[in-house]
Amino acid sequence: MTTAVQSPTAVQSPLAHLSAEDLEKLAKEFDAIHDEVYADLGDRDRRYIKTVISVQRQLVVAARVLLLASRSNSAWLAGTAGLGMAKILENMEIGHNVMHGQWDWMNDPAIHSSVWDWDTASTAQSWKHSHNYIHHTFTNIRGKDKDLGYEIMRVDPNQPWHPVYLAQPFYNVLLMALFEWGVALHDTDLEALLAGEKSMSDVLEDLKGIAGKARRQVVKDYIGWPLVSAAAFALAQLALRGRIGQPSESRVARLLRKKSKRGRVGALAGTLDKVLPGAESTFLRTLLADAVANVIRNIWAHGIIFCGHFPDQTYTFSPEEVEGESRGGWYVRQLVGAANIEGGPLFHVISGNLGYQVEHHLYPDMPSSRYSEIAPKIKDICERYELPYNTGPLWKQWGTVHRTIARLALPGGKQRPKPGPFRSDRNGGERVEPSEAARFRDRVPADDPVAGPEHEDTGVAVSPPPR
Repeated sequence: MTTAVQSPTAVQSPLAHLSAEDLEKLAKEFDAIHDEVYADLGDRDRRYIKTVISVQRQLVVAARVLLLASRSNSAWLAGTAGLGMAKILENMEIGHNVMHGQWDWMNDPAIHSSVWDWDTASTAQSWKHSHNYIHHTFTNIRGKDKDLGYEIMRVDPNQPWHPVYLAQPFYNVLLMALFEWGVALHDTDLEALLAGEKSMSDVLEDLKGIAGKARRQVVKDYIGWPLVSAAAFALAQLALRGRIGQPSESRVARLLRKKSKRGRVGALAGTLDKVLPGAESTFLRTLLADAVANVIRNIWAHGIIFCGHFPDQTYTFSPEEVEGESRGGWYVRQLVGAANIEGGPLFHVISGNLGYQVEHHLYPDMPSSRYSEIAPKIKDICERYELPYNTGPLWKQWGTVHRTIARLALPGGKQRPKPGPFRSDRNGGERVEPSEAARFRDRVPADDPVAGPEHEDTGVAVSPPPR
């Protein structure tokens, strides 16, 4: 059963005041910012990503060393926190951005979208298609952008209501903890199968890939690393001749005694009581640490991604509104369909620089470390063309997201007021002059390989209208 939307308040298109000539000029300015950055990429950018990868790997090593002593509460807390941060860095600033093709220009065989895989349940191939192409090409187009509510939530009043949405505030909490698995299943796009746009063989191939990736993740986090910690404890206990404190009874021995306390079984249980208790405890505590670190990463990724896409001040579009969309119109849709999150340098690094979600949607293949540099230029364009620039602190964006999820769980719902044109004097920003590339746009030919936010063979398959 579905219920039609109860006439949500009409919202004027943010493009309504822009003429075709305005959109053409605007597109050239946006293109110019991209070209100017790509013409300047070099050693400092290469050092940045290699430093982030190095720091992340050192953090993993430090966390794993601490978890060898995970029976100590302080070592467990420090190791779990370090591992959670390492997983956040790997997921947000490294995996997401490398697989966007942001670092393909380096031609580094180890840091390239075609070979990188990340520490999460989604397969690289499925994610790059569903995210890089579908989401970044059809951003916030209702019925086309599968990330608009992830096909399980009503996040826009124009979406028809169904009773299943009554539970979305509750299953959203579950999604936070299990976000990587939700994204992995979302990437299979079962809705496309039901619509006849995807074959069963393709779905089965996706599920096969997810099953293989899931097996590797489970074995690594919940068997392999706990075994390493348990073995390290056992070796230390052996070397110190049993001087390390441990529980008095082995769990395995307890199970054996339920069968028999006599003979060989009883003798084996007695031996295990001397050898296994500490190793078992270390195994289980490392397993718990890995699970908690994954949940930390999942909750953080969920929060950053939802705050960048679903605050109620972002715009959504019907397929009819974007029919015959120009390149300038595509840029504006990316601009008003995303939201930024304000924060300091560390916040932006651990968020994958997706605090600059607006800039990321304008230029998904641009190295994330450059977003803060181009943000003033984007604000300048917004001010001159009277366009909104949606930004706010984390608590505000997070609050509006969950307000939307709670309200639209019920039938009806109206569009909330959208932000007006950006004004630098009201937002503490500074006016910036158009960049050199904007003033001398013809320096980069339109068909140059570095032109525009779409490059061939980089893993970024986003497809805006041509220049």
